[in-house]
Amino acid sequence: MPSLLIVYHTQSGSCAQLARAALRGASSEPGVGARALRACDTGVSDLAAASGLLLVTAENSGSLSGGTKDFLDRIFYPAIERGLVLPYALLVSAGNDGRGAVRQAERILSGIPFTQATEATILRGEVNAEHLLSAADLGQALAAGLAMGIF
Repeated sequence: MPSLLIVYHTQSGSCAQLARAALRGASSEPGVGARALRACDTGVSDLAAASGLLLVTAENSGSLSGGTKDFLDRIFYPAIERGLVLPYALLVSAGNDGRGAVRQAERILSGIPFTQATEATILRGEVNAEHLLSAADLGQALAAGLAMGIF
């Protein structure tokens, strides 16, 4: 059974809310397993057990949040050594822009090499009901793509 791994880093709780919403969406797709893990608790073995990755992160000062960057630094070479190639999507919670965090994440992930399943989703401003719906839709869409073998 395909599985979607949702990895998130949160300080304020916003990205945790978005990750939970994405997990609800992904869990609604039959035939796909989904789980959400904090970036600090996730390693390359978790990635190796997954069929796809949704990375939920905040933008801090125009870059990836420190916890997300730490996660990517820790898994980068071990993922390459294992030959992991996963489809991924990014969900960025941004105060006002988000593009710097997207560029940084895409550059790192393409080097593993993970493949981009969809364009990055940038949610600007405080997390609201519309953001949570977008996160749930993204989780469901990725899970559906995994179930259908699209990614």
